[in-house]
Amino acid sequence: MRRRTALLVIPLLLLAGCGHDGATPVAGAAPPLPPTSSASLAPATSVPSSTSRPAITPTPTPTPAPPSVTPARNCGSPEFTTSDPDGGWSDGGYYVHNNMWNAGEAGPETLRACAYDNWYVDSVQPDSTSVKTYPNVHKDIADQNGKPFNDYSVIKSTFAGRGPGIGVYDVAYDLWLNGVGDGKGVSELMVWTENRKQVPAGDKLTTYTAGGFTYDVWAEDEGYVAFVSRTTQYSGTVDLKAMIAWAIGKGLIPANPTVNQIGYGIEFCSTGGGKARFTLTDFSVSMS
Repeated sequence: MRRRTALLVIPLLLLAGCGHDGATPVAGAAPPLPPTSSASLAPATSVPSSTSRPAITPTPTPTPAPPSVTPARNCGSPEFTTSDPDGGWSDGGYYVHNNMWNAGEAGPETLRACAYDNWYVDSVQPDSTSVKTYPNVHKDIADQNGKPFNDYSVIKSTFAGRGPGIGVYDVAYDLWLNGVGDGKGVSELMVWTENRKQVPAGDKLTTYTAGGFTYDVWAEDEGYVAFVSRTTQYSGTVDLKAMIAWAIGKGLIPANPTVNQIGYGIEFCSTGGGKARFTLTDFSVSMS
């Protein structure tokens, strides 16, 4: 929604509604890990005995060791901590940003980062419908000046992020094209990977399917497009070039826009007044 900028300053922007009573929440609880299976012993094969030779008992097949389970990343000793509404940290070519863009309505929020792809944020937001914050990690292209879309054959990103499962929020990519923030000719394309009671701006137009996932596509006249996954995705890889190209083909985004910024984070609308945590454990952008 045309609701904020990812610039490192906090602009005055229009606020968008965050949800409605009829929205169907998406469960925020993590799906259970599949049980670890181990191979059973091979059945014994009897060998008949004889007067000249004793019975032979075959050696059982060893049970293989269970597969190792990779533990979740832990950010126990943060390199960077901020409660500043515009606080941020540069690391590895990315920028981790607290981005409390609607600070006038927002409650307190603290971001702690061990790396650009390993951080979490604790947020306390009132029970109201406006978007309050968008803590995120993003990559600026040519210092936000951008490069033409047609210059790239690949624009992909990996992610892993999980919302708190309470309140109203969406976990989403935020791409800025032909500029960053509100401005004439600027387009914003979002990809929602997790949604809890949130509703995008504009109207639902059609669907888009890729990578085994179906997205509802929302758009409004001011250059905003949102791909809202019907299935919660806590991690994965997204072909952003394909999504931008599809939106261009549908006339939702101008042809050959500059790609200025690619970010991923959570839009907090409400936490019901209590503390809620968003955790990010993977993020990267590949462009060539």
